[in-house]
Amino acid sequence: MDAYEKFELIKKNLAEVLTENELKEKIENGIKMKGYLGFEPSGLPHLGWIVWMNKVKDLIDAGVEFNLLEATWHAMINDKLGGNMELIRKAARLTRDVMKALNVQVDKINFVDAEKMARDKDYWALVIKVMKMTSLARMKRALTIMGRNMDEADLDTSKLIYPAMQVSDIIYMDLDIALGGLDQRKAHVLAREIAEKINAKKPIGLHTPILTGLDGGKRMETGEIDEQAASYKMSKSKPNTAIFVNDSEEDIKNKIMNAYCPPRQTEFNPILDINKYLLFPQNGFKLVIERPEKYGGTIIFEKYNELENEYANGKVHPLDLKTATANSLIEMLKPVRKLFEKDDIKELAQEILKGITR
Repeated sequence: MDAYEKFELIKKNLAEVLTENELKEKIENGIKMKGYLGFEPSGLPHLGWIVWMNKVKDLIDAGVEFNLLEATWHAMINDKLGGNMELIRKAARLTRDVMKALNVQVDKINFVDAEKMARDKDYWALVIKVMKMTSLARMKRALTIMGRNMDEADLDTSKLIYPAMQVSDIIYMDLDIALGGLDQRKAHVLAREIAEKINAKKPIGLHTPILTGLDGGKRMETGEIDEQAASYKMSKSKPNTAIFVNDSEEDIKNKIMNAYCPPRQTEFNPILDINKYLLFPQNGFKLVIERPEKYGGTIIFEKYNELENEYANGKVHPLDLKTATANSLIEMLKPVRKLFEKDDIKELAQEILKGITR
């Protein structure tokens, strides 16, 4: 793979790169890059998680040394799974199993334990340094990275340490690349600014698009780009607007058929999002839309852009698109559903669901 191919693979299906010139320079200079993503083990994975899992695959294929931070402390601070650390740890291990079932090369990933990192006094010294270099107002504005609003810090001051920890994670690990959803932009921008001030490695921010919730969500009229992203994302906190990796075939069909999918509309259309970011990136994928001859007959799409153009022009009916998408999604998730048929995994899933409700 030459430099151009690596660059194109790394930026494929991203919403933003901060910055492309920095990324090109590292690739062209043959620098062995070290990348990371941090995730909260906060419940059962849904389709939005697969977006970043697919990007991890791309980065590994591009030769990036990848680190996946199991952000257990972060999940506890964010009140996930009732703050039960043992259950949070179990959820982290389950995520590894799901990734393996989806053919993510887990053997090529360095899984980083946040609790182990937190045992190092140098880590906490860095957290304090980050906080001393950041105003209270800015730290509060950064709470959107954890799905919280500014006012919540008034009730629980531990929330304020979360952004500082995320920035410190990135600098402490001496990363070239920080991968995350567009809603993580504030943390990455702050990490870049502080790294520059303290002469640490300045991370390149790779931001994946946010998968639209099945209700379509809506873009905020005001606010910054990462706040807008958080307003329409697929989220486990709104289970009826999300498809989880262990959903039954019937549940997937029902959720897809009831999803927001206006004729000709391509923006904030969750069904098109699923095709663009999850189905078409699969090697050799084709979307087969079966329909009677009187409605144009069966049509096969091999490229997403062709599907989007035909849909925008009204040549593909929403119902036909939904049916084909549901069938393809069911097939894609088959290995994960098989994983959840195992008794121990099934029991763990139930335990996690109970933890969420608590």
